[in-house]
Amino acid sequence: MNAPFDQLSTWLKDHKITEVECVVTDLTGIARGKIAPTNKFLHERGMRLPESVLLQTVTGDFVDDDIYYDLLDPADIDMVCKPVSDAVYVIPWAIEPTAIVIHDTFDKFGNPIELSPRNVLKKVLQLYTDKGWKPIVAPEMEFYLTQRCEDPDLPLKAPLGRSGRAESGRQSFSIDAANEFDPLFEDVYDWCEAQGLDLDTLIHEDGPAQMEINFRHGDALDLADQITVFKRTLREAALKHNVTATFMAKPIGDEPGSAMHLHQSVVEIATGKPIFANEDGGMSELFLHHIGGLQKYIPKLLPMFAPNVNSFRRFLPDTSAPVNVEWGVENRTVGLRVPTSSPDAMRVENRLPGADANPYLAIAASLLCGYLGMVERVEPSAAVEGRAYERRNLRLPITIEDALAHMENCPTIESYLGSKFVRGYVAVKRAEHENFKRVISSWEREFLLLSV
Repeated sequence: MNAPFDQLSTWLKDHKITEVECVVTDLTGIARGKIAPTNKFLHERGMRLPESVLLQTVTGDFVDDDIYYDLLDPADIDMVCKPVSDAVYVIPWAIEPTAIVIHDTFDKFGNPIELSPRNVLKKVLQLYTDKGWKPIVAPEMEFYLTQRCEDPDLPLKAPLGRSGRAESGRQSFSIDAANEFDPLFEDVYDWCEAQGLDLDTLIHEDGPAQMEINFRHGDALDLADQITVFKRTLREAALKHNVTATFMAKPIGDEPGSAMHLHQSVVEIATGKPIFANEDGGMSELFLHHIGGLQKYIPKLLPMFAPNVNSFRRFLPDTSAPVNVEWGVENRTVGLRVPTSSPDAMRVENRLPGADANPYLAIAASLLCGYLGMVERVEPSAAVEGRAYERRNLRLPITIEDALAHMENCPTIESYLGSKFVRGYVAVKRAEHENFKRVISSWEREFLLLSV
């Protein structure tokens, strides 16, 4: 028995775990896998799943047959899923002692599966390692609490808090408004502590019952794992308290959207020294190139930050969301914000990713953009002072179709992420969009039914 699996086995026994949820995430971020008795899990040392699960859409459909059989073995063979010994989390709400074990995926020859989001992030992190660098990230997760609603045609409503009243108006940074849901968040923090998730600050955001929970800065892969677990944990806590938690990018019309802001910096592996600040505390050339890379390549990778039709509803001026890839110091109207900090904490905040993005892919894309900027020595534009919403020279694709076309037609992105991943990801998102176009909205019925 190898040492990591031996440690995992000991952990499961020490925690008296009787069931194991064996999990991989598909391209949309949905957890897929099997639930096994602990003894069976330890005997088999993982699981097998058909690789085709990675090409499922958010609706559970699959991509068209031509791309499906071009990317996958026509026999629909299994991939080998191996447990990650340091990505194991208890499930505090389970009746039986249960743990989530995140798995890495390989083909029968031991090669990493290209379509796996976790493998995509690992591939990007290896680029940094080869340069002697280690990226550090700190995600900020925004979300809404809403009343439970069984009819998807009805608009979502703010839930009742402890006072028995729903929020009206904007309560940004209100302590009392956040404390309306104190029992729920007590469970969230207790459960996350039991799981070893590195939660930091809780903030009430602009929208009614819109919140933000920040993670402490750390290893990119570990935090992607943590976000995957956190999203499910929050949803479970919300259900316990008879409300719904949603990470949709724009769940409520005329209210701000929800983001997954990513703070990112880079240190030298050998010394631990940050490389984004000069000795005098100013911005280093590598930092400016990192920003330049984000500006150049975010428009090419936007589907990994804004993966759904709904994602693009968030990008509106004056709604606390970016509409371009301008950058500036302490400027929240730009897509790339540099917070005021000490030289050791010099970083850039990528404000483009939505809360609905797959955390593995959003972090991978953001770090890849910055990496390409550093190796290509991309010069950024001039920093913006004042409002950036009207700036049009660094605009983004405005629809999912346009964004997917940018992604699939960028040879640089394909060379780093692999043709199979790019083609598979674009195919999944196109299939979802085709499904969306079959749905007639209430707006169309209201304004077109008797008017045209």
